Amino acid sequence: MGRRLAAASLAAAAALTAGCGDAPAPQLEALRVPEAYLPPMAPLAAPVAAPAAPRSAAREDAPAPAPIEEPEPAGAPTDADIAAELQEAFEGDKDEGDVDAATVGRDGLATVPLTAPPKVRAMIEAANQVARKPYVYGGGHGGGGGAEGLFTDTAYDCSGSMSYALASAGLIDSPMASGPMMTWGKPGPGKWVTLYANAGHAFMVVAGLRFDTSGRAERDTRWQAASRGTGGFTVRHPPGL
Repeated sequence: MGRRLAAASLAAAAALTAGCGDAPAPQLEALRVPEAYLPPMAPLAAPVAAPAAPRSAAREDAPAPAPIEEPEPAGAPTDADIAAELQEAFEGDKDEGDVDAATVGRDGLATVPLTAPPKVRAMIEAANQVARKPYVYGGGHGGGGGAEGLFTDTAYDCSGSMSYALASAGLIDSPMASGPMMTWGKPGPGKWVTLYANAGHAFMVVAGLRFDTSGRAERDTRWQAASRGTGGFTVRHPPGL
């Protein structure tokens, strides 16, 4: 009995595996699994390049451009150049003994040279205060009373007006008449100030400009640009001037 079942089983297996021509057995056809469908792959697109940064845009890691220095205008004068030009304009090619000359304006007052020493400046400025005062004999010789009145007056004579200027520069402490001026100071002409005196008259030249009461009648000022004769006068000058 067992041998029959075994034979039957083999016969059945042979029937299942045996083919009839090229046609597959129906039982095997049902067991086949169709291949999975894969759609065709699209061609790979070329990589898109990132847009280039504008040429004017600065890179974040790039160093900041150095500031552009504006060049100074060609030929612009420096402070030293201006100072040299001013010195040349007012001094020029003077000899050692020359000085800058004062001038008298239409108002009858004298200008002060830029290179004048402080005492000369003080003398010119003080002389301007009395340059157009009236003339009176003895004027300026203590007529006002008090310490200030030693030099302050409403009218001046020749030596009184000179004393006013000399005192303003700290050169004298009391008015002088023309006689004492003949021996005051140092003999000879000075660099900036020269006094001319005799027993009856006195005048002086300050920075090249004559301060003389005798010229007041012509221009209503004691400042005179023209020179005058000096015969009969002693010539003196303040120490250091």
